[in-house]
Amino acid sequence: MTIDLKSMSRKELKQLGKDVEKAIKDAEKRERKEALEAAERAAAEYGFELSELSDESGRRKSAKGPKAKAKYRNPQDPTQTWTGRGRKPQWIHDALAAGIDISELEI
Repeated sequence: MTIDLKSMSRKELKQLGKDVEKAIKDAEKRERKEALEAAERAAAEYGFELSELSDESGRRKSAKGPKAKAKYRNPQDPTQTWTGRGRKPQWIHDALAAGIDISELEI
């Protein structure tokens, strides 16, 4: 199927674009349904229902540990904190350049 786009008017091209978008959405819905059915069949082969496998309680926990607590606080803006890990925030650099010892910023 070949469409001669050069011979089409702007109005026809816009309609073609709308038709293509609709066809893409319909294909996505169809493929999503097919994928879900395939997943349900695969789960059934092992004696499960798909909802049992996607249960939140059965998921592995995140590899990341708990968020680190703040170790330093900006005296000019107490909402700005730093854990001491990773890149130093600009306010730490500014305080050190001003001659403030980092131990004075500890919480």
